[in-house]
Amino acid sequence: MSNPVLVEVWRGPLVESRHRGAVAIAHADGASVLALGDVTAAVFPRSAIKALQALPLVEAGAADRYGLDEEELALACSSHSGEAAHVDGVLRMLAKSGLDASALACGTHWPINQAAAFALAKTGAPSALHNNCSGKHAGFLCLACAMGIDHADYWRPDHPVQQRVRGVLEDLTGASLGPQCRAVDGCSVPTWAIPLKNLARAFAKFGTGQGLLPERAAAAARLRAACARHPWHVAGSGRFCTEIMKLLGARAFVKTGAEGVFCGALPEQGLGIAVKCDDGAGRAAEVIMAASIARLLPLEEALRAALLRFMRPTLHNWNGIEVGTLRVTDALNKLQQ
Repeated sequence: MSNPVLVEVWRGPLVESRHRGAVAIAHADGASVLALGDVTAAVFPRSAIKALQALPLVEAGAADRYGLDEEELALACSSHSGEAAHVDGVLRMLAKSGLDASALACGTHWPINQAAAFALAKTGAPSALHNNCSGKHAGFLCLACAMGIDHADYWRPDHPVQQRVRGVLEDLTGASLGPQCRAVDGCSVPTWAIPLKNLARAFAKFGTGQGLLPERAAAAARLRAACARHPWHVAGSGRFCTEIMKLLGARAFVKTGAEGVFCGALPEQGLGIAVKCDDGAGRAAEVIMAASIARLLPLEEALRAALLRFMRPTLHNWNGIEVGTLRVTDALNKLQQ
């Protein structure tokens, strides 16, 4: 099926670009609240599921064994910007398990944050610590060490750490994850193709604990609390995930993924949200997520007004002149008040 246009980019009086995609919103039992587009097609959620991948770190006792604090747990769920405190936090996580940056297998890239990248360029070059996935990888390494197994190949699909992660994903999504739906993520760990409707259900479970064993539900609550109290560690300065969770606190958990994927949970409403933009546009996925939250979450007027800049972000040229805006389309009107 052809997915509907969900977001339009306006420049002056005309639509300049259109973003097609799909949205699934569901309860923890799988009951659908909204299904726009093909929500049965499997997509790679990429970094949007890092909080789910971090569940074994907590439920297996590794977080307690190494005394990981809430900032470090938020980093384990993060796609961080490579700012100084992000790097320092990952170093602390590694040191607590007796390791250093050489153990990271996520690869190297410059910090996402431009100021951090410029500052680093004056003094040196990036390392794996600056990779936006280094917090997740540090969590995997802590888990391997706590399990008493060789951590060298922790990123490979047949390693016990990744097998444990796969089991968690199958439990939350209800999907069977075999080799036919496995690929390699940007940071080299397995990424699993999962339908949006299953991802929405998984995040409803993550947000409520419903349908999970007690220790898994407790781990989910602990990770949500860490991210709500330390949203800067989940992303970074000026980033959508950080700003939304700063604004809404524990009322919303949101996490971006590459290629136009976004997932979230609204614990009070018992809902999970999963978004995929066909063209991989993160800017459109952010608008859809903001519009979904605005419709589903009862908000005071001040919060609704604050959320508007994410629902209808303005575009500016290099002189700072406002030239356009992004807007959700009629296909998403049912998500708007």
